[in-house]
Amino acid sequence: MAHYHRDTECIHAGYQPGNGESRVLPITQSTTFRYDSAETLGKLFDLEEDGFFYTRLGNPTLDAVEKKIAALEGGVGALLTSSGQAASLISVLNICHAGGHVVCSSAIYGGTFNLFYKTMHEMGIDFTFLPADCTEAELEAAFRENTRCVFAESLCNPSLVVTDLEMFAGAAHRHGVPMIVDNTFPTPINCHPFEFGVDIVTHSTTKYMDGHAVQVGGCIVDSGNFNWKNGKFPEFTEPDESYHGVVYAERFGNMAYIVKARTHLMRDLGAQASPTNAFLLNLGLETLAVRMERHCANALAMARYLEKNDKISWVNYPGLEGNRYHALAEKYMPNGSCGVISFGIKGGREAAQRFMDHLKLASVVIHVADLRTCVLHPASTTHRQLSDAQLEEAGVGPDMIRMSVGIENIADILADVEQALAQV
Repeated sequence: MAHYHRDTECIHAGYQPGNGESRVLPITQSTTFRYDSAETLGKLFDLEEDGFFYTRLGNPTLDAVEKKIAALEGGVGALLTSSGQAASLISVLNICHAGGHVVCSSAIYGGTFNLFYKTMHEMGIDFTFLPADCTEAELEAAFRENTRCVFAESLCNPSLVVTDLEMFAGAAHRHGVPMIVDNTFPTPINCHPFEFGVDIVTHSTTKYMDGHAVQVGGCIVDSGNFNWKNGKFPEFTEPDESYHGVVYAERFGNMAYIVKARTHLMRDLGAQASPTNAFLLNLGLETLAVRMERHCANALAMARYLEKNDKISWVNYPGLEGNRYHALAEKYMPNGSCGVISFGIKGGREAAQRFMDHLKLASVVIHVADLRTCVLHPASTTHRQLSDAQLEEAGVGPDMIRMSVGIENIADILADVEQALAQV
C-alpha cells in the first residue's frame, strides 16, 4: 500500500479487499480457526508461523484495525485491548515486574493513576509521580537503578497540561529505558509522539477514535525504535520457556515488544477486544480526521467565549494564545489539540453543579471525547479517589468543569452554555 496522508489512512489502512470481497471490513465473529494438520497448529503455538488460531491472541477483524492504528501512529505493530485501562496495564507490565520502578506524570487520568498508585503498587511495582510540567532536573532526579520506563500523557486528562515529549523521552533514553505516552486526547491526527522520541503509545479507543460512545477499548502501539538489547531487559534477550525458549529480540527484531505483549500478557491476562467492538472502532476511525478538525474548531470558539464571560474565573485550553502550554501545543500539536476544555465558575463547586444541572443540549456524563457535547465535575467523579494533595498535584481543583465540546453546530452549543450560566 502506498504511503498516504493520515486522513486517507483513516479510511484505507489495515484492510484491502480482494476481487469480489467485502468492501467494508467484515466481522469475523469466531473464537477459533480450523487447520488441516496438528503440525501447523503446533507451529502456531510455538510462534514459528503466523496465523490466527484463537481470538484471544488474534483475529482477522482485530488484525485489520491494529494495522490501521499502527499506520496512523507510524508504528511497526499494535495490539487492541478490552479497555484503555488494559492498554495502560499491559504496556507497563510487559517490561516492568515486581521490584521494578516507573517514573510517571502525576497529571494522568484518575483511573490510570489509581491503577498505578494502588493496584500495580500491590503487585510490587513502585511509581514516582511528578508534575507533567516538571523541570528537566526534577525529572532526572526521579530515576533509580531499577527504573524500567517513563509514562505520561501527551495531553493530560483533565488538566490539559501539554507534556514536553522530547524532554521526557530524552531523559528516559539517557537512563536506558523506553518512554510510554498515552495519546488518547490528541489522537494520531493531532500529535505524533514517535516523531519526538517516544517509544510506545497507548490509547483509550473508547474516546475520539471511536467517537460515538459505542465500544470500550484500548490499544498499544510499538514504534519499533527502542533497543531491547541494551542489557536492561532480559525478558527480550533470554529464552522464554513458556514458548519453548523463544528469544523475542532475536526472533522478532524490532517487533519484539508488541509480540511479547500479545503472546505473553494477552495470552495470560485475556484482556482482548471483541471482533464486534473492533468493527465499531473501525467505523469511528474512518471519520476521525474530519471529526477532530470540527472538535478543535468548536472547542477553541467555546474557550474564547468563556474567556470573556464575567462568570468564569479561569479557562484552560492549549489553543488559546495566552495559555501557559500554548507554545508546547504549537510544537507538538500544531493543527489543534482536542475538543476538551476545562474551566472554573465563580462560586466554586456549588456554582459548577448549578451550571451543569441547567444544561439542556450538553449531557452530564462520565464519558468524554465523543461527538456529543458533555460535561463532568472531575473532583467528585473520575478523580474522587485522590486525596486533596493528589488532586492539587494532578491539576484538578474543586471548581473545575471538564467540557468535551462535540461536533454539533457551535451556535447551539454556545447558546446552551449561555442559558445555563444565566442560572448561576
